[in-house]
Formats: sequence, C-alpha cells, structure tokens
Amino acid sequence: MRTDLQSLLTSIKNGPLGANITAWKRLPAQEPEYAPWPQALSPALRAAYEDRGITQLYSHQAEVYDRVTSGRDVVVTTPTASGKTLCYNLPVLDAILKDPSSRAIYLFPTKALGQDQVAELQEIIPLLRSSVNAYAYDGDTPGDVRRAVRNKAHIVVTNPDMLHAGILPHHTKWMGLFRNLNYIVIDELHAYRGVFGSHVANVIRRLRRIASFYGSSPRFILSSATIANPRELAARVIGSPVDLIDHSGAPRGDKVLAFYNPPVIQEELGIRRSYIPEAVHFASLFLNSSIMTIVFARARMTTEVLLTEIRRRVEKTPAETGLVRGYRGGYLPKQRREIERGLREGTVRGVVSTNALELGVDIGRLDVAVLAGYPGTINSTWQQAGRAGRRSGLSAAILVASSAPLDQYVVRNPDYFFGSSPEHGLIDPENLLILLSHVKCAAFELPFEDRERLGDTDTSEMLEYLEQEGVLRHAGGKWHWTADNYPADHISLRSVSSDNFIVVDRTASTSRVIGEVDFTSAPTIIHEKAIYIHEGTQYYVDELDFEERRAYVSKVAIDYFTDAITYTKVRVIESFDERPSGPVSVEHGEVLVFTQVVGFKKIKFHTLENIGSGEVNLPENQMHTMSYWFTIPSSLIASLPYPRDMLVDGLLGIIYALHNVAAVHLMCDPRDLGATLGDRQGSFSVEQTMAGVRRIPTDEGAMPEDFEPVLFLYDNLPGGVGFSEGLFKAHEELMMRTLSLIRACPCVNGCPSCVGPVNFVGRESKRIARSLLDLLIHESAAPTS
Repeated sequence: MRTDLQSLLTSIKNGPLGANITAWKRLPAQEPEYAPWPQALSPALRAAYEDRGITQLYSHQAEVYDRVTSGRDVVVTTPTASGKTLCYNLPVLDAILKDPSSRAIYLFPTKALGQDQVAELQEIIPLLRSSVNAYAYDGDTPGDVRRAVRNKAHIVVTNPDMLHAGILPHHTKWMGLFRNLNYIVIDELHAYRGVFGSHVANVIRRLRRIASFYGSSPRFILSSATIANPRELAARVIGSPVDLIDHSGAPRGDKVLAFYNPPVIQEELGIRRSYIPEAVHFASLFLNSSIMTIVFARARMTTEVLLTEIRRRVEKTPAETGLVRGYRGGYLPKQRREIERGLREGTVRGVVSTNALELGVDIGRLDVAVLAGYPGTINSTWQQAGRAGRRSGLSAAILVASSAPLDQYVVRNPDYFFGSSPEHGLIDPENLLILLSHVKCAAFELPFEDRERLGDTDTSEMLEYLEQEGVLRHAGGKWHWTADNYPADHISLRSVSSDNFIVVDRTASTSRVIGEVDFTSAPTIIHEKAIYIHEGTQYYVDELDFEERRAYVSKVAIDYFTDAITYTKVRVIESFDERPSGPVSVEHGEVLVFTQVVGFKKIKFHTLENIGSGEVNLPENQMHTMSYWFTIPSSLIASLPYPRDMLVDGLLGIIYALHNVAAVHLMCDPRDLGATLGDRQGSFSVEQTMAGVRRIPTDEGAMPEDFEPVLFLYDNLPGGVGFSEGLFKAHEELMMRTLSLIRACPCVNGCPSCVGPVNFVGRESKRIARSLLDLLIHESAAPTS
C-alpha cells in the first residue's frame, strides 16, 4: 500500500516509536544561487549543456571555473547532489575544445564511480559535435581496448590503484597523455585518509615527477564531502596549496534527520533491544509503503543479516522477488552494475549496503536512508544520510543506535553531533614503510638524480639503503633500478596484501565464482565451517585454500550465521616516549599486533542467540603499527583487594570504555583504533567477536604472579597514521572521561554502553573498573613530594 512519506514520518514521530526518538531535526529546503555562463567558455560547450536543460550554473560551479582557468588548484566541498561533477567537467572539456591535444586524468576511489563518470561524459560528448574521447582504464578494461585508451583518450578515467600499478610504471606507452596533461581531477577526496590516503599522496608525487619529465605541469581539481580540513588534506595529497570553495549554490529539498534509541528490555543489565530488528522494522515500514529506501550497515555480515530479514517482510510473493537487493564489497562487478541499474530504473525498491554506496555512485533518487548503527564518524553519517533526497521534495534519514558506547553517546547527546564539525582527514605520506615502497616504484619509473626529492622528502638515505639491498645501482650521479621484479605489482594501496580470495560455489555440477573477499577479512568471513552469505543466500564453507586464495562453498538453508572468534595480542617493539602518570607508566611507540581466528559462534537468525560454536585452525596474521599504552605495576596489582580474575574483568571493562572514549576524543571511526589488554611481551591475549571481548591466557596457560597488565590502544592500520600519539598526550583526560562514561551509565553491573556485556566481562567488571579508575586518577592528581 502506497503511503506518502510525510504521513509516515508523522505517524512514526507521534506513535509508539516516538517515545524512543532522541532527536528530530528538520533541515529546511535551500533555494538555488545561480551565476551566468563564463564569458570565456566555449560556445559549443555551453550549447551542449543547454541542450541538456542546464541554462545557467550554480554559483560554486562558476567559481571553480574562474579559479581553475586562472591557474589555481581548487578543492570544492559541497553537499551530495550539488553538481560537483560539472565543476570539473566544465573546465576540462572547455580546454579540450580549445586545444584538442589537451589531456586529463580523472581519479576515483572505486571502479564503480569511474564507470559512472564515463557514462556522464558520454551523454554530453555527442552534443559537442567535436571529437572528444573519454574512456575508463581499470582492471575491467579488456586488453584490446587498453591500446585505444592510450592512443585516443582525451580523458582517462581511472583509480589510484590502476594509476599506481598500470599507468605510471609504463609511462613510456603514455607519452601523449603525459606531454599534454593539463588537468588531474581527484573526486571523493574525503575517501583518501589513513593508509590509503598516505599511499595516494605518494602516487601523486610520482605522477607529478613523470609529468615534469615530459614537460607538463597539470592543475588539480579536487572534490570532497564536508570534512574539517579539506584545504589541508587536499594540499597534503597533491603536495601544493589549494583554494577552497565550500559555499554551495545548489538547491536542496526538505530533510528530516531522526535519532532512534531502541528501548531497554533488561534494566539491571542495561540491555537494549537489538538495533538489527529495529532497523529491519523501519526499513520494512518504508518499503511496504513503496518508498525507495537504502539501509546502511557497518559490516558485511550485518548487511546480509539485514537483507535476509527485510526480504522476509517485504518480498511476500514471487512477483516481489528482487525488490530488495544487497550491495557490498565482494559482489562481482557485473552483479553490482545490475543492482545500480535496477535502483536507477526503479525495478529495485530498496538496497541494503555497507559504506560501499556511501560514495557518489549513481543509484538514482532515494527517499529514505536507514542507518543501522552509528557509522563511526560525523562525516560518514552525513554522507549516508545524504544518499536520500535530491534537489527537491521531502526525504528522511533515521539513525538506529546500537548499544555500543559511541552510538549511545551520539543519540543521548545529539547536540554533540549537530554542533560539531566533521572529522579531520588524516594522512601520513612520510610514513617510512609507505614512503620506501614508493621510492622503489619511482626509481623503477625514472632513475633518481643525486639530491632529488620525492615531493618534499629527502630520499638520500633510502636510496643508499636500497643500493645495499641490491635493487639500486649508483652511477653517473643517478640511481638506477637493477632488480628483476616490478615493485608496484607487489604494493597494495589499500591493505596489507593485494591478494583477494575468490569464493567458488560447488553446489551444482559446474563450479562458478560468486564473489571475492579481501585478504584481511578472509579469515573471519570464509574460514572453514563458516556460513558465507551472499545477497541473502547462505553457503557453507567446505574448504579454504590459503595458497590458491580460494574458498569452496555449497548452498545451504539453515537458520543461523557464524561469528568468528579472534585472539589478539600485542608485543612492544620500541618505546619512543614515556612518562609517569601517578602509579602507571604511559608510553607511545611501535608494536607488533598478532591476530588469529581460532573458532566461531553460531548465531540464530531472528533471536540473535548463541546456539553453538566450533574450532578453526588458521595462520596467525601480523601487523606493525603505532600504539599508546599504559602499564599498571605489579606492586599496585598485589595491593588491590580483588582476586586476579575479577581484576582482569575490571581491566577489560576499562579498555572497552576507553576505546570508545578515545574515538570520540579523536573524532575518528572506532574501527580505526584497536584495543586490547595484554603485557609487553605479547604472552597474553583476549578473545574478540562481534559481541565483545573476553580474557584468554595464551602460552603459559595462567598469569604469572608478577603479571603487569598493559592496556593498548593502537592505530588499526599498518604503520599507523598518528592517532596513538595524540592519545598518549591526552592520557589523563581520557582516564577522566572514561570514568565519567562508566559513572553516568544507569546500568547496575555493566552493559554494552559502558564496560561491555556482562556475559563477556563479568558481573563485577563495572564496580572494579570504576574503583580502579578512581585510584589511578586520584594518584596521578596527587602532588609529588
């Protein structure tokens, strides 16, 4: 039955669900601000856009054209659907029409976004009545097409990975492109953060170096969602100052943004109704009213669980099959394009996605976004909410909070969300491991000259080191690559390993590939005996072949999914800084993180209860990164009036709460930080699942009497990006805010909103955590004699 969106929103706000709504904010519509066509613009280009119904520009589009054509590099940060594409297409196409030798590179973080842009360009190019060629060049480009792209393309649409491994190392085949390179467009700048952004900044350094070798000096046009530091991030990525344009002239329809906190169902334990069935309920309300809806989930498994449950409520007849689809990393490209096309054409009414659709893939007009759990950052929340609604009409976004402390903080303190600026985009291009990788790649591409820098970085010591390693030779004032291997092919921009696992369905007589899983996620998603869910269909993992990077699965029909159990332990490699804080020693430095999947739990659909478990034997993964940690001395441990096991429960409660407090302090996604309890030697680990953590001693089987517990918060990215150093400096403030969080929580013995679920951290965890934090804060504040 069709119900209009306004009526449905009114019934939600004023009905039983309204009692649990903590924020209801209506963002008013915005009128457009127009600007005339630039005088210098090619008449043919203006006529082409007018043929498409664009008779004037928005003010920010005209400003970008003026700045860029006057020789400035520009970053534009305006909301979703504000016409950012025209901001860069206009000057690029104008330059090509005025000089057919002009060339441009468009960089998008995903292949899907690149394909969208090619489709956009191919709609306008025929109207130009001139020979302009725009092609995608990515991993899906057939071999026979690649030569045509190199020889004919005015605009090469690609992604950083392909630029890094498929274009720069083979620059001699792209001489026409690099000799005439006038523009480089970098879209979705906010996606370039952390390790990925640090890699991309070095790829741009290599690109500039090659362009300079061929005599070109391209200008940069960057676009981004709203972040706290767009000008700073853009300058770090491209290595030069940029102008910022952040006022949008585009119109915007009315939007309602609501926060919903599921009701408490067990007062003593502080347990709320699970956010998953609540999100399913909201999505079903809208979809059953024929309202186009997108549901965002924080993890791949959650995406599949939500999809399964929503389909049961919405697809009630065979004719309705396919009205709701899933979308996440791991689906094959052809399947993703099919889903995107269905959304644009309206044959798909709803989609359940990870943040894969947070970026600007063209999926048509959606009316509602349901966010199943806080996405982790203010920026991501606005991005996901912005996927619903376009330039006119009412739209809505509803955030359904989980019991996690960060979710609870946001929905209980909506002023924090609405009053804070979005997060900073942080990168560290000088990270030694990342930088050394790109010095290798750059040396392969062109010999380094003595005293030549890569960007602003002195490479002398690294070049000497690489000569000692036998991959460079110094002769005639230059450093030449001498190794047989091809360095870019072994360096992934996004993860520890570039090797994805493919998922092979062996149900039928003929095997077929149904998906892929990245190397890092494979042990938790496709371990043997796991239930792998692909667009709502369940498969049992029969075999995981690590050497061949394949998982073999068979279709099943069962009523549970699996949740991997991971052991994590941390070993200190080197302490860079140390200071006392009361009785504890606070440090910052380099660590080695060990993770290993050792088992799994079976979680029943509908009720989400644990109905069994199993063991898994997989290799251990290692990651070098940076960490902040503090050590509680054994003398203090011995003086406390708690049994050893109960004390560990209290420490687990502290690290659980501290992890979430640290994410708020840094304004980062909690998944960017790892947190664990252990010791300096890495001989003690904790068990981790989606639900929480629980202590497990390792090798020795029991804690020694002189055990000195160490609480670690580490950058959950190889090499680190600077988070932990900020936490080291703010240790005392973090302790006080952690204590405040635990004290303020109304539960009795602990809950997911403060120290963690009681069945994981114990019934005494909250009391002991509060007592221990009181002691640590009091001691650190006491004057020293």
